[in-house]
Amino acid sequence: RWSPANMADLALTRAHLRQAWEETEPALQEALCCAAERIRLYHERQRPEDVQWTDEAGVTLGWRYTPIEAVGLYVPGGLASYPSSVLMNAIPARVAGVKRLVMTMPTPEGRINPLVLAAAHLAGVDEVWRLGGAQAIAALAQGTASIRPVDKIVGPGNRYVAEAKRQVFGRVGIDAIAGPSEVVVVADATARADWVAADLLAQAEHAPDAMAVLITPEGALADAVICTVAEMLASSAPDSPAHASWREWGLVIEVGDLAEVPALVDRLAPEHLELMVADPEGFAMRVRHAGAIFLGAHAPEAFGDYLAGPDHVLPTAGTARFSAGLSVFDFLKRTSLIGGNPAGLARLGPHAIRLAEAEGLPFHARSVALRLGEKEE
Repeated sequence: RWSPANMADLALTRAHLRQAWEETEPALQEALCCAAERIRLYHERQRPEDVQWTDEAGVTLGWRYTPIEAVGLYVPGGLASYPSSVLMNAIPARVAGVKRLVMTMPTPEGRINPLVLAAAHLAGVDEVWRLGGAQAIAALAQGTASIRPVDKIVGPGNRYVAEAKRQVFGRVGIDAIAGPSEVVVVADATARADWVAADLLAQAEHAPDAMAVLITPEGALADAVICTVAEMLASSAPDSPAHASWREWGLVIEVGDLAEVPALVDRLAPEHLELMVADPEGFAMRVRHAGAIFLGAHAPEAFGDYLAGPDHVLPTAGTARFSAGLSVFDFLKRTSLIGGNPAGLARLGPHAIRLAEAEGLPFHARSVALRLGEKEE
């Protein structure tokens, strides 16, 4: 069903964003500023340097980084309309040097989350459009009469948004095809049951299909956590997604020995991994696959979700086996640099000619041979 819309009404100006910021209560402004500054400082450390050198053959080599020109940021509505996600997606792009940052957000029944707009103001978003769903992804990728296309699209969304991102990939870049969020908590006898239970439910409340898993060698702790989770759920809002999430996707795994756990964690390759163990740093060294690792009982996932500094956009559904969380590198392109001279080409050119001839590419061979002054047979 199509709803009548005026494109002028879909565009939000910087004045709208500034007004949302000014109307945000001071305590929340302070929290957002703290988060934004920590995210910025962390990602500034990721900025790579250009490299160039001349090797022993006299060939100049290197690489340089250039930012993507325009990036689209999709901000979901409903349960996942979070100002923190705006900061986590927009600030690394700004640190990388992206010139144009375009945000789209659905506004069901005309409602707008003012904190999302306040975060967009703080992060320096250039354009905001009241547009959601697969059609927003299409508009960002293809462009419309009002919205200029972008070069890459980032940000979470529902299954329709994820499918739309999959379909436009190739025309534009995307961050990832995100699945339901997940946490694995590894805990030993040093862990507090109430802290573990709260962290599991902090993950479960994201969505009914979020996954929360405890792995422990301590039977007493496992029992205590199960009881504490039940108590916490009983006192929570009945419409919280945590109820369905824990019922359908909550899991407590009891193992014989903590030494078995790193291999199990690597099989799961979780988005978030909390290590509530006596030696979290040592344990982390034995884990190869995780989106983010939270070291010790005083580093809950919720801390990382908001303002620890690293990005909370992380690989899900086991994709941490081959991918990483969003970073400055996602908004940069690396270009190789190759410079030649007569001496270097004279030394290496004959090898290039032989390889070209072996591959049956005569013009490749001729391209090098002409520069060597060799006669063609």
